[in-house]
This record gives sequence, C-alpha cells and structure tokens, in this order.
Amino acid sequence: MKSLFALFILLMSLSLQAHELRPAALTLQEVVPREFDVTWRVPARGDLRLSLDVTLDRQSQAITLPTALFAGGYYVELWRVRHENRFLDTSLTIDGLENTLTDTLVRIQWLDGREQVARLLPDTPQMRVENKAGKKEIANMYFVLGVEHILLGIDHLLFVLALMVLVTGTKQLVTTITAFTLAHSITLAASVLGLVSVSQGPVEAVIALSIVFIAVEILHKLEGRSTLAIRKPWLVAFAFGLLHGFGFAGALSEIGVPAHEIPLSLAVFNLGVEAGQLAFIVTVSLLMQALRKLPQVHQWELRTGHSASIASALPVAYLVGGIAALWLVDRTLALVV
Repeated sequence: MKSLFALFILLMSLSLQAHELRPAALTLQEVVPREFDVTWRVPARGDLRLSLDVTLDRQSQAITLPTALFAGGYYVELWRVRHENRFLDTSLTIDGLENTLTDTLVRIQWLDGREQVARLLPDTPQMRVENKAGKKEIANMYFVLGVEHILLGIDHLLFVLALMVLVTGTKQLVTTITAFTLAHSITLAASVLGLVSVSQGPVEAVIALSIVFIAVEILHKLEGRSTLAIRKPWLVAFAFGLLHGFGFAGALSEIGVPAHEIPLSLAVFNLGVEAGQLAFIVTVSLLMQALRKLPQVHQWELRTGHSASIASALPVAYLVGGIAALWLVDRTLALVV
C-alpha cells in the first residue's frame, strides 16, 4: 500500500508539472503597413505567472500602452507597435526563458500573407526574424510539439494504460489502439479546420470520466463480467477517442498553426502524437515483459496459476481510476464555480 501511495503522489506531481510546462506564446500580426498587434501569453496560476518578458528590436515603437489580464490559465498582454522595416532581419528575445523549463512559440504574420513560426527554448531564447518559415522548419516544430503534448498529457497516457490493461491479447490491443488513434485524429482535424467547435472545459471533464469508466471496466473484467467494453474495447476506445481528439485540438489551438501551412502543421502534429503514443505503449509492454521474466514473478505465476498481468490489473485500476476521479471532481467544479 505504501508503494501504491507513493506512486499516486508521483503521478499527481507529474500531472501538475506537465500543466506548468505549457508554452508561452508570442504573436505579432501586421494590421496596417508597419504596424503590428502584439499578443503575449504566459502560463499562470491564479494571479501568479512565469517571469517572462519580450524584448523586441530597438527600432520598434509602442503605439499603445499594454493592456493585461489573466484568462484561461494565462497572463495575457496586448499592445500595438510600429516598425519601419516590419521586423525583417531583426532579432527578438524572451527574457527569463533560460531560467524555466518551458518554451515559447512565436508567430509573425505580415499583411501580404507571409508568416514565420519559431520555437524558442531555454538554451535558445532569441530568434532572427526572416521572411517565411520553410516547410521543414514547420514540420520539425509541430512534430516535436505533438510528441511532447502526448508524453506530457498524463490524462491521455493513463487512458491508454487503462486500455492496455483492459484488452486481452496483442490482436485486440492493436485493434483497440488503432480505433482510438483513428477517432482522435478525426476530431483533431475537424476542430483545427473549423468544422467543429467545442468548449475545452467540458471536454477535459469528460476525458477524466473516460478514464474512470475504463478503470471500472477493468474491475468488472476481474470479477468475470462480460460488458460491451470488455467484449468490444475498440468500440469504447473509438467513442472516447473522439473526445480525446478535442483535447488535442484545444492544445493545438493554444499553440496556433501557420495559416499558409495548416494541412502540414496538422498532419505532423498528429504524427507526433501517434509517435509519442506508440513509444509509451512499447515502453509499457517491454516493462511488463521484463517483469514476467523475474524469477519471483515466474514462481508466483506457477504457484497461483495467475499471470502477472492479472496481478497488476487491480492496483492499476484503483490507481488510475482514483487519480481520474480526482481530476473529474476538480474539472467539474471548475465548470460551475
């Protein structure tokens, strides 16, 4: 029980850390020739925000004073600047980025349709403004963002873990994960392309509910019951996958996508999500195989006639389900408070 409690605390802390690793975002949008609206968003909790600030080129002149507000877990500043050279061949810096674990996504849009995107890291807090981001730069950036989003999205990983415990056999696992992947790819694309729009608050709450549901189904399976989720887990994975896709879309909407490369950005972000998800599944599978090869575990299996996977199913169900239940309460309260 002590080890389970320690693991519970660890997972909760990981989820909080992942929340704090959300990227900051800087957008410069040219609204009239040589004048840009600046939007600067910094991750925040309550009235506290990360200590990050923007330093633009010295030739830029502020036309309006910044207006600031806290909204949606971010500190947001809005103002307008003028730059005679439209920021071309200049540098911008995110001060304080080197002292954090987060990154900053920068997007610059010009009136003639040109656009540049960049990702600044703690070890590279400065960028050079160019005419336009190339396809390779965009593809690399959004692929990495997709991988990072799934690996830092503890709720999505716990749902996949619960599915792995619920299913029986490699064939059923492949079918179930494929259904989940197809479903969240559909809603991710539909949301980013503007075909569907949903509020993120209820989506996040239902994602937590989906994890609780799968955890309960694991317990039903251990009791010998035969429910729809146990007989056809791919069907449940597809249904909940549609909801998880809206969660991915919410993260991508916060990041933003370059207007001239929406299909490319969407495709490589989704590929990054799938690559991260596959890496997680392979890692968990290898750990389970290694566990079964331990002499103590093998002897226990021979003595009891039960497999190690069955023995691990009960604590996984309670641990994953317990964490998700806390998320469900917290996210539901956030909707009504």
